[in-house]
Amino acid sequence: SNVAVAWVGALVADLVINKPLGLSPSHIEFKRAHLFDFNPVGVGAMLFASTLAIIAFSGTFGRTLQHLAPFIALCTSFIAAPLIALTTKGKYYIARITDEHGHNITRHCGVCELPFEAQDMAHCPAYGGTICSLCCSLDARCHDCCKTNAHFSDQLLSFFVSILPARAARYINSRISHYIALMLLLGAAIGLMLAVIFYQQRLNPSVNVEAMYDAMRNVFFVLMIIAGVVAWLFILAQESRRVAQEESHRQTALLMQEIEAHQRTDAALQKAKETAEAANLAKSRYVIGISHELRTPLNAIFGYAQLLERDSTIPEHRRHAIHTMKRSAQHLSGLIDGLLDISRIEAGRMQLSRDQIRLGEFLDQLASMFRMQAEGRGLEFRFSATPSLPAIVHTDEKRLRQVLINLLSNAVKFTEKGFVSFDIGYRNEVAIFTIRDSGIGIPPDDIERIFEPFARGGQPQSATIAGIGLGLTITRLLTEIMGGEVRLASAPGTGTTATVKVLLARVEEANVSLTAERFVTGYEGPRRTVLIVDDDPAHRDLMQDILTPLGFIIFTAPDGGTCLSLAGECEPDLILLDISMPGMTGWEVARRLRESQNDATILILSANVGDFSSKDAACEHHNGMLAKPVDVQQLLDQFQLLLKLNWQFGNVESTLHAPNTMVARHGAFSSRKYLEELVYLGRIGHVRAIEAKLDEITASIPEAEPFALHLRSLVKKFDLGGYLAALQEAPRHDS
Repeated sequence: SNVAVAWVGALVADLVINKPLGLSPSHIEFKRAHLFDFNPVGVGAMLFASTLAIIAFSGTFGRTLQHLAPFIALCTSFIAAPLIALTTKGKYYIARITDEHGHNITRHCGVCELPFEAQDMAHCPAYGGTICSLCCSLDARCHDCCKTNAHFSDQLLSFFVSILPARAARYINSRISHYIALMLLLGAAIGLMLAVIFYQQRLNPSVNVEAMYDAMRNVFFVLMIIAGVVAWLFILAQESRRVAQEESHRQTALLMQEIEAHQRTDAALQKAKETAEAANLAKSRYVIGISHELRTPLNAIFGYAQLLERDSTIPEHRRHAIHTMKRSAQHLSGLIDGLLDISRIEAGRMQLSRDQIRLGEFLDQLASMFRMQAEGRGLEFRFSATPSLPAIVHTDEKRLRQVLINLLSNAVKFTEKGFVSFDIGYRNEVAIFTIRDSGIGIPPDDIERIFEPFARGGQPQSATIAGIGLGLTITRLLTEIMGGEVRLASAPGTGTTATVKVLLARVEEANVSLTAERFVTGYEGPRRTVLIVDDDPAHRDLMQDILTPLGFIIFTAPDGGTCLSLAGECEPDLILLDISMPGMTGWEVARRLRESQNDATILILSANVGDFSSKDAACEHHNGMLAKPVDVQQLLDQFQLLLKLNWQFGNVESTLHAPNTMVARHGAFSSRKYLEELVYLGRIGHVRAIEAKLDEITASIPEAEPFALHLRSLVKKFDLGGYLAALQEAPRHDS
């Protein structure tokens, strides 16, 4: 009870005496994060008052003061508290700067995540945020890192430094000092315990006091020896714990620095990635834009070349220039398509068609073409196909042909001697194309690298072979888009094996009809009206020149607004619509036409038909789509499909496909020199050289043009077998 009275007296003295006198802060701080471990004002006053009251209660000061012991405790507390506060100058009340109080501010604890008022919160450097008082009291891992020199050990050390000489104060915080202090504490505790036991036992008359004293003294020394060992182990354990903790903090700090460095690196990488993506997008937009600008004039060149090629009034000696112009336009169009393929794939805009192809004929054409190329280089060409191949399959013929031609072409180009094999397997609607060669091979480090754009093999022989390094890149991208995969297995000097797996769905009911190209002169039935909408006058004139001789009624419009006005007046059966136009795009024009209940057939015809960046591009307002430059035959096929036309054909078709008659009538190809050169070029599969030779022949002998057109049609379809057969049937003269 005396201790309780002393504690209450110290508390009341601090409130009613120290605060009014300014010996303590004006407010009461209860947050552990802002308090010293030991405040000598309250604790010192309570200990001093309790000790004095206990002594009085024991009767040391007489019976009167024995009964007044509680009053002594209370009065002593009231006197000691302000004296100690005055001596310490009140510096042990607040251990750190108090946070600003905001009565209307609510914050969330960083540990329990519950909301508290600002007065109940304190900033914690260990958690890097504010925590509530309860979480602060329960947490032990931080070791009060928020308070500087506020621990009891720091206060005790500060006390001894203040009362001891400077030379002695340097040894206070050493291992020996800690050991001596701990031994004194243990010795006092053991001595007090043995003294109490001795005091109780001496009250017994039968106990030999001297013997008891000797026994207690011996026990004290034995326990002190044990306590010394335990104390030393305890000091070492504390030091080890402290060192381990410091090392842990150091490693944590290093880890945090590494995390921050990684975060900075990630931010830099993200920024670089965004910059690269922006540059790549700009590149793709530039390629698409420049391709549009190239296709627009190319469309006029290619279109008029086709018209002039079909014009019977053109002198024979001028047809060579027309053929050269047409082939050059086709070649340039192919180069543009190759450049656009990568940009479209990167932008996710590659469109695959779903064609029905006769697989056997398709593969025979490829095998025939590359067999001649291989034999022309002195190589053995092996071709085998499983008997289970379906007759007709669904696939994108153009893309599949591009993939296989790239791989077969590489196999022939990079093989100097030996063989090239082309094997086809088919199982569960998956075709497996295996292309092997005995060429120079590929180093293991280059197998993945050569699939990168513009990358080529690192061997010296690779540098002497023509190519820009896009073939395998496009091959892998196209194969993956088609849902397949391509793999290479190779080693230097042992050849290369390329395996392509791709889904080729079997077609049970086919609608494939392979018909020869014929020249259209008109159509049956009533005259149809066509509205041509394009901002390029050259394209409008070209379409008009193509369609007017066939019997169509033609109207033209340079922009979308004019198109909408004319469409309401002339009621066209078909609208040829460009995409990129001033004012309104073709997608917008098509949408407005459908909204106005105009049911005219709409055929999109544009140089940027592959650009589906607009959300309207995916709409169903159009009925068909063709890309510039326009192939006249494809255009007429779309007209036949969309308008349900029955074409009327001229007599040129029978002329083109009667080689024996033409050879008999025109003896130009009967020259053994020309025939042998053409046969040789056909056997090595050099298509461009064949076309150049035919141009040379027709330039010098114009009357040989019909048979040359027949041979060109066979070469264009890669029917090199038919090409050679036609040449073999021609009569030969030595002249």
